[in-house]
Amino acid sequence: MASPTTSNVTTDHEEHPAQRRVLAVLVTTQILNGAALAAGITVGALLAEEMLGSTGLAGVPSALFTIGAAVGAAGIGRACQRWGRRPGLTLGYGIGALGSLVVVAATAWDSVPLLFLGLLVYGAGTASVMLARYAGADLAAPARRGRAVSTVLFATAAGAIAGPGLVGVTGDLARSWDLPRLSGPFLLAFVAFLAAALVLWALLRPDPLLLARAAAGGPAPDATTGTRAGRTTLGGLPREDLRRMAAGAAVMVLSQVVMIAIMTMTPVHMTDHGHATGTAGLVIGLHMGAMYLSSPLSGYLVDRTGRTPTAALGAVVLCGAALLAHAAPPGSAPALALALVLLGIGWNLGFVSGTTMVTDAAPPDRRAAYQGFMDVGVLVAGASGGLASGMLVAAGGFGLLTGAGAVLALLFTLYLVARGGLPGRRVRGDG
Repeated sequence: MASPTTSNVTTDHEEHPAQRRVLAVLVTTQILNGAALAAGITVGALLAEEMLGSTGLAGVPSALFTIGAAVGAAGIGRACQRWGRRPGLTLGYGIGALGSLVVVAATAWDSVPLLFLGLLVYGAGTASVMLARYAGADLAAPARRGRAVSTVLFATAAGAIAGPGLVGVTGDLARSWDLPRLSGPFLLAFVAFLAAALVLWALLRPDPLLLARAAAGGPAPDATTGTRAGRTTLGGLPREDLRRMAAGAAVMVLSQVVMIAIMTMTPVHMTDHGHATGTAGLVIGLHMGAMYLSSPLSGYLVDRTGRTPTAALGAVVLCGAALLAHAAPPGSAPALALALVLLGIGWNLGFVSGTTMVTDAAPPDRRAAYQGFMDVGVLVAGASGGLASGMLVAAGGFGLLTGAGAVLALLFTLYLVARGGLPGRRVRGDG
């Protein structure tokens, strides 16, 4: 019988013996990371509005930590490529903890430049939270990759739901230490990131990426990646696989832009219309929960109906969410909450399907570098959406922002229909 490091994982349904352990460790760390990620997102725009005194610049934090995440995705992706998932992801979580502390210091000293620096560093750390989904798919059989990705994202839900709900508690703790109330969630982020780093470093053994390389038997194309003989491009990757990888990145970009733009400005929109900060935090908590709790559904659809149909469904749901947010009365927290829940579900459908497309096409010996590169594009697009969101709201209100999001999602849906679908996976069961 083959050893775990050399067993064949190229069949559609056979799982690597180490896959369960890998997923168990990732689930644990993602629960912690979800709290760290959600805490910063919930109060980032409010913190900028308070310190900068301008609603038009409230989208700056989202843009900064998304730009930081883009830089982090490239760096952490290369670290994973060189040393494996365990060192690369641990490094990312440590960076996130450092950035959280810098943000707390910036609020204590009322320093805007230090705030911007802290958000950039914090953002670089958050890149590792999303890159962890790829680690879940390293050893997954092709026919179960969607569910492997969705398992890691689903685990983030517990922390993502708890994080915004702890805004009040962490704010009280910060005040007891003579720190600004809005710095409290970043104290939580520091503790959560640090704990995740320690758990991952101690327990993610064996390393899933290194095992996947060994199981693939070297850099030669194989059935696991779906790579076939033919013309090559970009680092020797076959043209068809490059097209599939670009298709997956496009799906993730659309999902990220629409979601981040609307999510970023919803707390500002709500507080400007008389809602309490806690109410806005609850709505964002429901949104974050929907982003990750819907993962099992997305994973099932990706594996059972295919990557492409799931991506198209995600675009439709995003369009519906933007339209509902556009029509929702500003004073109606339930209507806005429903819109944000749908926004999270649409994002998840697109993100799981796009992630699986990229993983399908990337060969194990270069997988982490390609994945990091693709996430850079996704995060840069998200940064643009976050920055534009505040400008659109300042120029024409929340309605202009949500209307633009609906149009963008609708155009992408029509594009998919006109194309007859994007290139998808090439394993049994997906037409």
